[in-house]
Amino acid sequence: MTAWRQGAGGTVTNGHMRAAYITRFGGADDIRTGRLPLPVPGPDEVLVRVDAVAANHVDTFVRSGAYATDVRFPFVVGRDLVGTVAAPAGRFAAGDRVWCNSLGHAGRQGSFAEYAAAPADRLYPLPAGVDPERAVAVLHTAATAHIGLFRTAGLRPGETILLRGAGGGVGSAAVQLARAAGARVIAVDRAENAEWCRRCGAHEVLDRADPGTPAAVRDLAPDGVDVLWDCSGHHDFDATVPLLARGGRVVLAAGMGARAVLPVGAVYTRDISLRGFVISNASAADLAASAEGINRELARGRLTGRVRARLPLTEAARAHRLLEGRESTAAPGRVVLFPGGPL
Repeated sequence: MTAWRQGAGGTVTNGHMRAAYITRFGGADDIRTGRLPLPVPGPDEVLVRVDAVAANHVDTFVRSGAYATDVRFPFVVGRDLVGTVAAPAGRFAAGDRVWCNSLGHAGRQGSFAEYAAAPADRLYPLPAGVDPERAVAVLHTAATAHIGLFRTAGLRPGETILLRGAGGGVGSAAVQLARAAGARVIAVDRAENAEWCRRCGAHEVLDRADPGTPAAVRDLAPDGVDVLWDCSGHHDFDATVPLLARGGRVVLAAGMGARAVLPVGAVYTRDISLRGFVISNASAADLAASAEGINRELARGRLTGRVRARLPLTEAARAHRLLEGRESTAAPGRVVLFPGGPL
């Protein structure tokens, strides 16, 4: 566990750092930006100088207290970071470019700071030549997509996946990873996201507002789709379960407040399974497997996301307001923040 204290002597652990943190559960405006002591890494942690972070919806759940987890105040918010190893530790040398996507949970302090102490088994090398902003924009969504597709759904080459909400962060990452794995991808989203879904590699793109979309899916996959993932969290099972093949798998990873009607008979008589997961429960081994796939696609230039806002760390509260819909921007995509700059 990271200790929040000042070191004694002229090491990097002396002094303070800029951080975005909370002292109690509450709203976005309860996020403070100020100085905290530099973290002193534990024996299995690595001190990282943070270059870029991304805001995630799950960060807002932890900040508000809606997601029950071990939080020690003052608590630095944030899951993801791309940065540089500040001091040698284990297999990491000072100056190594690295990334992490599982801070700010289960007793771990978060990433929204100039420095973070990351568990060594949850820290991964950043492929050479990959831009930090490009990487941090997909780390959490791509890991969620990877675990959902391959560990949870068991997606195989040649299978067909129907992705609803395919234009969002997790959805578009799932499109890219499923396509790279040799699956056929049918994407459903708003008409304005159609071109983005095609750029991500969807074989077919359908308009979610078109009442003819279910019939179009049946025409495209007359034997049914093998995997259904509704990233939008709407879960209209009456409409979607009939689109599944025998033995089809449904991924549940969105819609915390959803209350769906399930046609039970159509599910069990066709060997359909519903498989829920949340990335916060992923083991270090799960995350390492997803990191290997993410790094492979980052290195090949085939994994990308959209960025709608670039903010300094001092605007962390605004980043959360954007995620919660309290402020709007014209462009879709991720909110990326940079710890550098004056406080």
